Amino acid sequence: MVSPRFPFWLPQPPKPPARPDVPSRKSPSASTVAFTVAAGVSAAAAAASQYSNTPFLQDALNFLLSNLSPNGNANRSSHLWGSLSLAADPTPVNEPKTGVSFPSALGDSRRLLGVGVRRKSVFGLKNIDVYAFGVYADTVDIKEVFGEKYGKASPAELDNKELIDDLKNSDVCMTVRLQIVYGKLSIRSVRSAFEESVGNRLQKFAGSESSDNKELLQSLLNRFTSFFKDEYKIPRGSIIDLSRELGNVVRTTIDGKEVGSIQSKLLGRSILDLYMGDDPFDRKAKEEIERNLASLFQQ
Repeated sequence: MVSPRFPFWLPQPPKPPARPDVPSRKSPSASTVAFTVAAGVSAAAAAASQYSNTPFLQDALNFLLSNLSPNGNANRSSHLWGSLSLAADPTPVNEPKTGVSFPSALGDSRRLLGVGVRRKSVFGLKNIDVYAFGVYADTVDIKEVFGEKYGKASPAELDNKELIDDLKNSDVCMTVRLQIVYGKLSIRSVRSAFEESVGNRLQKFAGSESSDNKELLQSLLNRFTSFFKDEYKIPRGSIIDLSRELGNVVRTTIDGKEVGSIQSKLLGRSILDLYMGDDPFDRKAKEEIERNLASLFQQ
């Protein structure tokens, strides 16, 4: 069943000829923070000193310390709770926890499959909303590549995990759009977070070969994280697009400016796994992605 927040009945671009052995399809190039504090200033200050080498946690604690109000509560900002009616126009979709708005489509055929939020816990004091994200995929491509395998399956017969795995392992054009919510986030923190999360996924998917190719995996990771240079500023509302293009080219843009690209199937798979894998950043977002993927084959 189609999620009512994602209008896949939008006008679709003409379906291209059957996908040839050598792909020829074209792909498009490619915030509101609110948290309350329930812990004392002294505990946060001690933690800030102890964890000064952990960029994200240091950023978070500095922000926490500088925004405590006299009565011990941080200022609250209201969440914008949005929804889409069953309309035929490309209405933006709001991520409900943060109120961040995402376009229903990027380019001609990348449609929004699901939205979610990346949260980070700071020493049990509070979960901070770091960024909201939207996952897009070329729906024409999906039907072309996977229509024969999944097109005749009923919703009950469709294996969502297998479909997700197939999608991650393909070169179907996709984009994960990140919109920064946490106003004190530094590019150094983003770089550090991807070093950990993407690095773990690279080792996971390399499997038994990871130990033999440790230097190659580290080189790939370093090249990707080097795109996030200290010179880039990412205030609240900044947009980072992580796109997998035709031929497994992973392209990174920050506020519309391309900062680097790498051709690597392993890297693309590892990034997508953060948002739609077995242990995603937001499980509800993954479930929404699964529902909307399944609905593509029921139209």
